[in-house]
Amino acid sequence: MKARQLFRFKDRQGELILDMVLWALPAPDRYHPHGLKYRLYCGRSGECLVRYDNETGKGDHRHYGDREEPYSFTSVEQLLTDFRGDCTRLAGWRWL
Repeated sequence: MKARQLFRFKDRQGELILDMVLWALPAPDRYHPHGLKYRLYCGRSGECLVRYDNETGKGDHRHYGDREEPYSFTSVEQLLTDFRGDCTRLAGWRWL
């Protein structure tokens, strides 16, 4: 069974690009113990300003420009709240 897309949102504000996608995996695994895969991105013209993801081999983590650090996943709601706050603070994204 393949991963099933649960959510997808794409938008632009001037030069800023926002792309959020969340999948449900067939079963939890070592790198996705919550059974979810996600990629939340905010940037401009190939420059990543904020990204949250959990690629295989790294688990849950977030990027601020060139900096990368672990992210403690607790819920989808908290993930989106944290991402939205970082996009506002670091990229100037305006949530309408």
